[in-house]
Amino acid sequence: MESDSQTEGLVTVPARRGRAVRLAAGDRLRIVNTHGHQVVDFWAFNAEDLREFMSMEHLRATLTRIFPHAGDDLVTNRRRPILHFEADSSPGIHDTLMAACDNYRYGLLGCTGYHDNCTDNLLAAMRAIGLDAPEVPSPLNLWMNIPVGEGGATEWGEPVSKPGDEVVFRAELDCIAVMSCCPQDILPVNAGRTVEVQYEVLRSN
Repeated sequence: MESDSQTEGLVTVPARRGRAVRLAAGDRLRIVNTHGHQVVDFWAFNAEDLREFMSMEHLRATLTRIFPHAGDDLVTNRRRPILHFEADSSPGIHDTLMAACDNYRYGLLGCTGYHDNCTDNLLAAMRAIGLDAPEVPSPLNLWMNIPVGEGGATEWGEPVSKPGDEVVFRAELDCIAVMSCCPQDILPVNAGRTVEVQYEVLRSN
């Protein structure tokens, strides 16, 4: 990190909840998987036009692979970089295939009442900073392990990340970054329990 960066300190994203943060171009966002097994649904929106956002379908076409790596630019639905994936201390297993969970999804999994979900977490996190998300894009699912087998078959795996693993993103545009501690407690993607994660913003001068 540059010596003139200013950190705002670690902030907790509570289990099963979401948080949004404004980033200026050049700011860095560090997300820490505190316990090692928590998936974080992650989005970024252009602060000047929320209709432009980080897009997994455009990212896969740009990278020509399904796993983003440290060193990659993460692109928007207008095919330009919004974040640079600067660092990753984990094994690098992150999902770009699965949509954010929603209450309909949990209904299909057998829930008869309301279930916390990443879709509502995104919307609530944006409202908390005075914004309305125009849609819910497919997220970058940090630390989510979706093995792809023969013939393209997918599985729901447990994370392979470790406590304290972290990722760092650098904003290429002024943007809104949103994180949701995925509330999925039926499938094994969070290793059976949902917990908090932490993040910090390093402001560029």
